[in-house]
Amino acid sequence: MDGAWIRQGGAERVICVFGGWGLGPEAAAGLPCDADLYWLRDYRRLDADLPDFTGYSSRTLVAWSFGVAAYGHWQAGRKDGFDTRIALCGSPAPVDRRLGIPPRTYEATQEGLSQESFAAFASLCYGAPVTPGDVDIAALGEELTAVKARGAAPVVAWDLAVIATQDRIFPPANLRRAFTGTPIREIDAPHVPFATLSRWEDLLP
Repeated sequence: MDGAWIRQGGAERVICVFGGWGLGPEAAAGLPCDADLYWLRDYRRLDADLPDFTGYSSRTLVAWSFGVAAYGHWQAGRKDGFDTRIALCGSPAPVDRRLGIPPRTYEATQEGLSQESFAAFASLCYGAPVTPGDVDIAALGEELTAVKARGAAPVVAWDLAVIATQDRIFPPANLRRAFTGTPIREIDAPHVPFATLSRWEDLLP
């Protein structure tokens, strides 16, 4: 698990993003934010520590895509340091016929993984054709294997689940079932929803 500051300007608030698979901070590039922003990715291992956020007046978690399950597993046994926890376009059960990505779809992604198939995946995520740069296919394959092997994450007290109705990665119906009992907000957006937001704070409950 790797993390980096995307914005660190002495703000009073911080947003920590557990990001998705293969798509880094560039997926949200240019989205305005009044808070400092820290982004995590690569869930082959979940042994990294976060920076010390205790000096901030407000600490918000945004777990996007695979980041939802990754945070659940990472958080187990650790002190919860967030005031608000938002699940965005992802499920605590990332590979699940009713609650996450259907296993057959997931396995097809694993078996056919290549530069070309990843470009097709990225286009599905954005809801429009995109041309991503070269990625480390071996590392992405290892991450898919690790995510599947971990299975469903421990329970997290999510404050809000945001579901994109045009999501072609995590079926919206599955996410509705996954977050039964959690406040849900639906937005008209693809799996990469950031272009439909005016700023990061739009995600807050």
